[in-house]
Amino acid sequence: MENLALISVVAVLALGIFSQWLAWRIQWPSIVIMSIAGLLIGPVFGLIIPKAALGDLYGPLISLAVAVILFEGSSNLDIREIKGISKSVFRIVTIGAFLAWILGSVAAHFFAGLQWEIAFIIGGLFVVTGPTVIIPLLRNAKLKSRTAAVLKWEGIIVDPAGPLLALFAYEVIKVLSNDNLTMSSLLSFFGGAFLAVLLGLASGLLISIMATKGQFPEYLKSPIVLAFVLLCFMLAEVIMHETGMLAVTVMGLVIGRSKQYVSSIGNLGHFVENVSVMLTSTVFILLTASLPRETIAQMFTWPIFAFVLVTLFVVRPLSIWISTIGTELERNEKLLIGWIAPRGIVALTVAGYFSSILVEEGYEEASLLTALTFALVIITVCVHGFTIGPLAKRLRLASSAPPGILMVGASSFSAALGAQLKKMGIPVLVMDPSQGRLNLAAAKGVETFEGQILSEQARFGVDMTPYSTILSLTGDASYNALISQSFAPEFGFNNTFSLPVAQHHQMNDSELPISLKAHLLFKEDATFSELNRKINTTFEIGEVPVGELSEDEEWRAKLPEQVIPLFIVKKNSAVDFVTLSKRISLDESDRLAVLMPKQKKEQPV
Repeated sequence: MENLALISVVAVLALGIFSQWLAWRIQWPSIVIMSIAGLLIGPVFGLIIPKAALGDLYGPLISLAVAVILFEGSSNLDIREIKGISKSVFRIVTIGAFLAWILGSVAAHFFAGLQWEIAFIIGGLFVVTGPTVIIPLLRNAKLKSRTAAVLKWEGIIVDPAGPLLALFAYEVIKVLSNDNLTMSSLLSFFGGAFLAVLLGLASGLLISIMATKGQFPEYLKSPIVLAFVLLCFMLAEVIMHETGMLAVTVMGLVIGRSKQYVSSIGNLGHFVENVSVMLTSTVFILLTASLPRETIAQMFTWPIFAFVLVTLFVVRPLSIWISTIGTELERNEKLLIGWIAPRGIVALTVAGYFSSILVEEGYEEASLLTALTFALVIITVCVHGFTIGPLAKRLRLASSAPPGILMVGASSFSAALGAQLKKMGIPVLVMDPSQGRLNLAAAKGVETFEGQILSEQARFGVDMTPYSTILSLTGDASYNALISQSFAPEFGFNNTFSLPVAQHHQMNDSELPISLKAHLLFKEDATFSELNRKINTTFEIGEVPVGELSEDEEWRAKLPEQVIPLFIVKKNSAVDFVTLSKRISLDESDRLAVLMPKQKKEQPV
């Protein structure tokens, strides 16, 4: 039994991470890959049944994982993200959620054939979307910041509200259907929810104060935060079942708010964020792999399928359109937000809980809740996962241009480099604190932004969604290294590059660390001062024919001595920058940009 549990946990962990990687490689929504993986190893082939292997630990492990995911999502929320859209977010999480509850309950009664009591419970639960499904979709779709912020805020705020609405409906049903119960049951519900909010608030404030006053060392910050999250969730669940998610969400919001004012709290959640990515994939596979075959058969019945269709095409769009009347959202944004509402882990776990207790109390129809929930989750995850990208592009809410380049540091060379990239069809943004230095890039038609990239104001003032690569092109080696270190988690280590400065020109090849050398641009004598000197005198950046160069792996050695290769634009518009040690191959369809001596007008390049 121990070996079975060990094999199941390790296999699901590995399969979850592999699913995330495979989704990244083939550019599919990760939720879709995880759903397929879980169904294959579980109900289809019966290789692993996690619920049977883990036994009594199955439920608590999933609940704790959901708590960590909710905390990570709420702690990363920043009030500045909803600047200008706070009205629509407030309407969606209040009026929109209430309308979705009522309309969903009506659909569950008339289309799924559930009793009103059960319909109101499941209708409250299905208002959730949640960070476990929304955030992976947003990451793949690359929506514009305003639309993405609305969907992210809705998912994280409404996620704990769904189980509370379902629990509230259950408490009301108990009062109305049982003469022995009084209104004190409802009062205890509100009291438990209020205590959960207070617990989350107190935990968040305690962590913030302790971090500010240096009450624990740097290496213990992340473990302490994780321990507080689990403790907060456990205490709230002891007070009243299904309030733990509310407590950890409030705790995350408090800590997220403190990050704006206290720098020592800013790096508290990095470890939790990494754990959250692993837990999201793992928990989703655990749930889908534990799905009984009988439940899958129930999913394909007409009442359940009809309910899902009504939820997709009536309940969600109608609740969004009504709740956002008179807000700042435009028509195309309402269309996308009204369509995207995938359900995920929270709906699955809570539906299983209510299904069991309602069946015990004599509601035989409650046995359909699991099949109904799985049908809604699987269909919405697949449909929304595959349609969010094309629909966002059609509605002009996502960038249709190739991945762009974010360049930090304005100079003669960066202006010329940006102009050449733009000429070759690659979006470019040059950032610098000095408007005077940006004027040269702006004169060449390159998009610019005046601001300090390391400041919070600049990061929220510019939309970085269209850019997949960052270049540090300043004359300060320490500043370049700091930018690379700060943005490597966001852009990816392989998409973060830095320009050597004068000091590196005098270093021996063996003195440069391999990790740094792999991401230093161009060649060792192509330093900041040297490149700008050349651009300001007799050199220019241009495109040269690939020709016979593509036939030789050592094509760089065939270039004239004064010519410096800079980057290659591939057939799919991907950009490969030349670095000190990275080996780049050339194809006949590639386009090569170099720094070369200026050519006379009558002479071909």
